[in-house]
Amino acid sequence: MKKKVLSLLLSTAMVASLVACTNSGAGTTAGGDSNTGSASTGASEEAASEYVLDKITMVVDGTLTANQENGQQEFNDQWDAYVSEKLGHDIHLEIKQQDHSGYVDAVGRIFASGDMPDVMIMPASMYAQYINTGILWDMTEAYENADFQSRMLYPNVNENVKAVGNGRLYGIAPTYGNGCVTYVKKAWLDNCGLSADDIKTYEDYYNMLLAFHNGDPDGNGKDGDTYGVISAGFLGFEAPYINYLPEFWQDAYPAIYEKDGQWVDGFQEDATKEALTRLRQAYVDGVIDPESLTAGTKDAREKWFSNDQTGSAGVFTYWAGTWYQNLTDSLTKNDVDSEIVEIAPVAEVGAYINREAPVWVIINDGDDDNSREQAIFDAFFETMLDGGFGQILWTYGAEDVHWSTKAESFTTNPDDPEKKKDYEYAEGEFHLKPSPNDPNTLWKKNHLDPALTICSLEGDYAGYVNQSSLAAEGNEFFTAHMKDAPLSPSSDTLTEAQGTINDAKDKVVSSVIVEGVDVDTALETYKAEVGAIIDQVLEELNSK
Repeated sequence: MKKKVLSLLLSTAMVASLVACTNSGAGTTAGGDSNTGSASTGASEEAASEYVLDKITMVVDGTLTANQENGQQEFNDQWDAYVSEKLGHDIHLEIKQQDHSGYVDAVGRIFASGDMPDVMIMPASMYAQYINTGILWDMTEAYENADFQSRMLYPNVNENVKAVGNGRLYGIAPTYGNGCVTYVKKAWLDNCGLSADDIKTYEDYYNMLLAFHNGDPDGNGKDGDTYGVISAGFLGFEAPYINYLPEFWQDAYPAIYEKDGQWVDGFQEDATKEALTRLRQAYVDGVIDPESLTAGTKDAREKWFSNDQTGSAGVFTYWAGTWYQNLTDSLTKNDVDSEIVEIAPVAEVGAYINREAPVWVIINDGDDDNSREQAIFDAFFETMLDGGFGQILWTYGAEDVHWSTKAESFTTNPDDPEKKKDYEYAEGEFHLKPSPNDPNTLWKKNHLDPALTICSLEGDYAGYVNQSSLAAEGNEFFTAHMKDAPLSPSSDTLTEAQGTINDAKDKVVSSVIVEGVDVDTALETYKAEVGAIIDQVLEELNSK
């Protein structure tokens, strides 16, 4: 992409206030173009049609399942061929996939290096911090005039994204957010004489964790060599922050959020102090795996469904829907009792959190000309949500690699009589194939969850639906027990100082939970380190 965007960057890992003018409700870009992103005027349409892309560089996290070991090259090749045919000229998608757990830090490094992509995915909290920097292209008019509007199923998803940008859209959420639910190994419940239906309060939940730690839930003949729960961190640094340990956080929201019409720092509220106290007790009692302090999502889930359940945990709160099936399959693969149950939110939690949807953004090159960005929008988003083969690529992956409509038969686990399963499909019957890196596991999806996508599939592709009954059950369970997360804040100071604030939070969390430092003492240190910054952020937010 053009290197003019380098003038927008700071020398720090995260961008700050980059330009003199902002986008707060003015309907203009940082570059000053009053018709930003518009393809509705004749001049804009002509400019966009004349701009010829030969490559789109994309940065993405682990939500693109077709990674380098799992058929990414075939997905990439088929995208190139399909979009090149649609556009009438060759275009290549260059995929730069980052580690999922360290994605925020990876983006900071990318932006600091100046090697900017064309498009990238952003968690909602990151997106909110970047909308006023000038780095993100204002795609409001491009979105409103997009062809995929005729196939829209969930228009409110991006209306919520627009609300974060004060009425302007700097990114597109192709799915709604989804969230996490608490999964429990049924064999562990049975071995401890417990029932999921009886877990109705925090006390019930905590007693279950105690039983899992102090007893012999895995049936190996030893007490005390297992944990109650494992988590990918005690506190997340992406919204909604508390989704991996909701029973401990309860009504706390340890981030800056809007409350009764005013922005506040939830990390300093009494609810957070109480949550940290509960987590400290869990750490002392040994019911929470201490590796949760530093575990990434991959670390936590692999330990949970490990073949060796010694040192594992009975409870894991993770994503709903597709992951209900994924976790079950992983337990099965590792010869562990695979029946897991979802428990409804305990009374003190009330509802699981439906996160703000991650968004895809286009990086603004800062030249006050929208033709390049509009061309990226047309090539990338219009095909991602085209209701046809392009949307199928993002939903299921590469044809005849991840899915097929050809007549075929195959067997998973052919050497294991208990797990062996035969599959047979007629010509024209849509079906998923075995995963490229694991022939004993069926492929499930690529990037877009078919149950969450905002646009419908059309024509013959409307029948390309393959969701397991377990995944469907998981989605239904979550939607019946969810509430929306608070909107993420947008503040110049917050954008600049978010890393510093996160470091201060991390210090409080580890000192209180692991070291046993008094909560009030730890929070005084937090205030001394970042209190003035927080006050400035709140002033900016509440003065809008």
